[in-house]
Amino acid sequence: MNVKSIQTLVAEALQEIKTINADEALEMVKENNCNLIDIRDASELENTGRVENSVHITRGMLEIYLDPSSALFQQGILDQNKEMVLFCAGGVRSALAVKSLKNMGYEKISHIEGGYGAISQSKFKIV
Repeated sequence: MNVKSIQTLVAEALQEIKTINADEALEMVKENNCNLIDIRDASELENTGRVENSVHITRGMLEIYLDPSSALFQQGILDQNKEMVLFCAGGVRSALAVKSLKNMGYEKISHIEGGYGAISQSKFKIV
């Protein structure tokens, strides 16, 4: 059995996906060019706060909620024409999630390097 380590999975994902920094993400949010998606668990949001203008979708539900027929698109909460910008606490889960969404067919998709840790040190507003 040849099971890959999490480090290997993330390294492979990072070679295939788009990575942006927190400042680039903030600029995209200000220009209304993206859907900012927080994939951390609910307990993480409770402990550290929520990023203003982000949509919370836990990692476990991401592919279900980003199905084109989901209520988030139908209700206009997410815009399929805008880039999906994902973040987690540190960048591991979001890197793997972006790779999964690429497999679904998403092309305009990226994740924030350093995740919430980087966001909290940037000019994003935490609420």
